[in-house]
Amino acid sequence: MSNDYNLQSIKDIMQDVLRKNKLENGMQELDVTNAWKQVMGKGVWTYTLSIKLNKGNLTVYLKSSALREELNYGKEKIVTMLNQYLKQKIVKKIRLI
Repeated sequence: MSNDYNLQSIKDIMQDVLRKNKLENGMQELDVTNAWKQVMGKGVWTYTLSIKLNKGNLTVYLKSSALREELNYGKEKIVTMLNQYLKQKIVKKIRLI
Protein backbone atom coordinates (compact mmCIF):
# COMPACT_ATOMS: atom_id res chain seq x y z
CA MET A 1 0.00 0.00 0.00
CA SER A 2 1.43 3.41 -0.94
CA ASN A 3 1.55 6.43 1.36
CA ASP A 4 -0.55 8.46 -1.09
CA TYR A 5 -3.37 5.95 -0.72
CA ASN A 6 -3.14 6.10 3.08
CA LEU A 7 -3.14 9.90 3.13
CA GLN A 8 -6.10 10.10 0.78
CA SER A 9 -8.03 7.66 2.94
CA ILE A 10 -7.30 9.70 6.07
CA LYS A 11 -8.43 12.86 4.27
CA ASP A 12 -11.66 11.18 3.20
CA ILE A 13 -12.27 9.89 6.72
CA MET A 14 -11.71 13.36 8.21
CA GLN A 15 -14.12 14.94 5.72
CA ASP A 16 -16.75 12.32 6.58
CA VAL A 17 -16.27 12.95 10.32
CA LEU A 18 -16.60 16.72 9.83
CA ARG A 19 -19.70 16.31 7.67
CA LYS A 20 -21.40 13.79 9.98
CA ASN A 21 -20.72 15.88 13.08
CA LYS A 22 -21.75 19.11 11.34
CA LEU A 23 -18.34 20.69 11.91
CA GLU A 24 -17.71 21.75 8.31
CA ASN A 25 -19.01 25.30 8.82
CA GLY A 26 -16.79 25.78 11.87
CA MET A 27 -13.75 24.62 9.94
CA GLN A 28 -14.66 26.87 7.01
CA GLU A 29 -15.05 29.79 9.41
CA LEU A 30 -11.53 29.16 10.73
CA ASP A 31 -10.21 28.97 7.15
CA VAL A 32 -11.98 32.21 6.19
CA THR A 33 -10.71 33.96 9.33
CA ASN A 34 -7.15 32.99 8.44
CA ALA A 35 -7.72 34.07 4.83
CA TRP A 36 -9.08 37.44 6.01
CA LYS A 37 -5.98 37.96 8.14
CA GLN A 38 -3.61 37.04 5.31
CA VAL A 39 -5.41 38.78 2.43
CA MET A 40 -6.34 42.00 4.24
CA GLY A 41 -3.06 42.36 6.10
CA LYS A 42 -2.07 43.34 9.61
CA GLY A 43 -3.55 46.84 9.39
CA VAL A 44 -7.11 45.64 8.72
CA TRP A 45 -6.70 42.62 11.01
CA THR A 46 -5.90 44.99 13.90
CA TYR A 47 -9.33 46.60 13.49
CA THR A 48 -11.21 43.30 13.09
CA LEU A 49 -13.28 42.33 16.13
CA SER A 50 -14.74 39.06 14.85
CA ILE A 51 -15.75 37.13 11.75
CA LYS A 52 -18.83 34.97 11.25
CA LEU A 53 -19.59 32.73 8.28
CA ASN A 54 -23.11 31.47 7.65
CA LYS A 55 -24.06 29.72 4.40
CA GLY A 56 -21.51 31.66 2.37
CA ASN A 57 -22.38 35.00 3.94
CA LEU A 58 -19.37 36.50 5.69
CA THR A 59 -20.02 39.08 8.40
CA VAL A 60 -16.99 41.03 9.58
CA TYR A 61 -17.23 43.17 12.70
CA LEU A 62 -14.81 46.10 12.61
CA LYS A 63 -13.73 48.63 15.26
CA SER A 64 -13.45 51.51 12.81
CA SER A 65 -16.38 53.05 10.96
CA ALA A 66 -13.95 54.83 8.60
CA LEU A 67 -12.32 51.53 7.67
CA ARG A 68 -15.74 49.92 7.25
CA GLU A 69 -16.77 52.66 4.79
CA GLU A 70 -13.52 52.32 2.86
CA LEU A 71 -13.80 48.52 2.60
CA ASN A 72 -17.46 48.73 1.53
CA TYR A 73 -16.33 50.10 -1.84
CA GLY A 74 -14.30 46.97 -2.57
CA LYS A 75 -16.50 44.17 -1.21
CA GLU A 76 -16.69 42.24 -4.49
CA LYS A 77 -12.92 42.36 -4.90
CA ILE A 78 -12.46 41.22 -1.28
CA VAL A 79 -14.77 38.24 -1.87
CA THR A 80 -12.77 37.32 -4.99
CA MET A 81 -9.43 37.62 -3.18
CA LEU A 82 -10.62 35.52 -0.21
CA ASN A 83 -11.94 32.75 -2.47
CA GLN A 84 -8.72 32.78 -4.50
CA TYR A 85 -6.71 32.45 -1.30
CA LEU A 86 -8.97 29.60 -0.13
CA LYS A 87 -8.84 27.96 -3.59
CA GLN A 88 -12.59 27.40 -3.46
CA LYS A 89 -15.74 29.48 -3.49
CA ILE A 90 -16.72 29.64 0.18
CA VAL A 91 -17.59 33.32 0.50
CA LYS A 92 -20.54 34.51 -1.59
CA LYS A 93 -21.30 37.85 0.08
CA ILE A 94 -19.63 40.03 2.64
CA ARG A 95 -21.23 42.31 5.19
CA LEU A 96 -19.16 44.79 7.16
CA ILE A 97 -20.48 45.89 10.55
